[in-house]
Amino acid sequence: MNTKIMKHYKYLFAYLSVALLFSCGNPPQPITIGPENFHKTVDKLTTIMVHDIFSPPQAARTYAYPSIAAYEALFQNHKQFVSLTGQLNQLKKISHDSSTITINTKLSALIAYMDVAKELVFSKKTMTDYRDSLYNIWEQKNHQEFLDAKAQGLKISNHIISWLNTDQYAETRTMPEFNILSADPSRWEPTGPAYMEAIEPHWNKIRPLLLDSAAQYKPNPPPTFSLNPKSKFWGELLEVFTIKKDINKVGDTSEKLQIAKFWDCNPYVSINKGHFMFAAKKITPGAHWIGICKIASKKQKLNFENTVFAYTKTAVAINDAFISCWDEKYRSNLIRPETLIHKYLDVAWTPALQTPPFPEYTSGHSVISTAAAEVLTAIFGDKFKFEDTTEEAFGLGSREYNSFKSAAAEAAISRLYGGIHYRSAVEEGEKQGKLVGAHVNNQLVFKR
Repeated sequence: MNTKIMKHYKYLFAYLSVALLFSCGNPPQPITIGPENFHKTVDKLTTIMVHDIFSPPQAARTYAYPSIAAYEALFQNHKQFVSLTGQLNQLKKISHDSSTITINTKLSALIAYMDVAKELVFSKKTMTDYRDSLYNIWEQKNHQEFLDAKAQGLKISNHIISWLNTDQYAETRTMPEFNILSADPSRWEPTGPAYMEAIEPHWNKIRPLLLDSAAQYKPNPPPTFSLNPKSKFWGELLEVFTIKKDINKVGDTSEKLQIAKFWDCNPYVSINKGHFMFAAKKITPGAHWIGICKIASKKQKLNFENTVFAYTKTAVAINDAFISCWDEKYRSNLIRPETLIHKYLDVAWTPALQTPPFPEYTSGHSVISTAAAEVLTAIFGDKFKFEDTTEEAFGLGSREYNSFKSAAAEAAISRLYGGIHYRSAVEEGEKQGKLVGAHVNNQLVFKR
């Protein structure tokens, strides 16, 4: 064979090789999933909930179920971590696939998280678009690995969705609005500027994840309502009034004001400008503590498995803490300081923070923050120092803490500084939250 013919075959072979490579696509590569993928997905859910203006209890529920789905997808028949089936209320065992296919469980966990999350938010398309963008990347990288993981992830998510649909949430959507008409001067009344209806008056009917009932850790009742200047109740009202006067003397540099603003976490702040009213959207208190969980997980450099574990345990505690707190709020149905101060002390007085639209006792921040801190302390330790940057996105900077419990204590007292809670609601709320957090720590088994 002469040289020209040999060159011809050489070029033809090279051409066919390149054509074959392009016709088959790139060779499949393993799909790598790390903790940062999970953090980004939780952040995406938070962003959607801020847009959708989720109430604090709703947000807690929306963090909990996707986290549980991810946990179960990740730890089916795991050597170290224990399934939550049979532990969480009415969560039945998931049938395990005994096939010999090796599943990318991290990928399955992320898929399960997103699939449950999209069923819980109002802006479903936003979560679906986010999910589909990841699906395209994973499918192009390794088609078969993606399909196998997706099948397993969706199997888990369908199981969790069926379970969450029995928690009474749907039923509470059609229950009557809270009746504010009463001659009782101690009963809660809507407050300005929006005078919104009471949020989630039937939340105590939602099935807890771990508590026996919403009333399992029923707190002591609030001080007896009284307008007697010598009564405990009136003394606590005066304290709220005086703190705001002290803040006004110092101005914007007041440490108490800075603490109140940092921990505000009001998802819907009504702002009046002339004849217009609009809302400033922010994260909920539960979202703030989910953010702290992220900060701790990243600082500790947790792997994917332990990251999912930390989020799930924290979310379970926050969910049940809200149910416990809301049970008491609509039992005691106590009037807010702002209403009484306007009636009896100063009609022009305004709290440092906008009063949220539900009864006063106990303080939600106190219950939720203390419960979350109990759980996070059990995971990361009692002297875990961290910089809380959760509120930077809302222009509130950061604050440093020597422990989760010190952060929770500041979150709790911030409600007194903000002028929206009496001292008893803060202190009794902390006790209530500690009991809920301890219950999660003591009763829920995650590791063998």
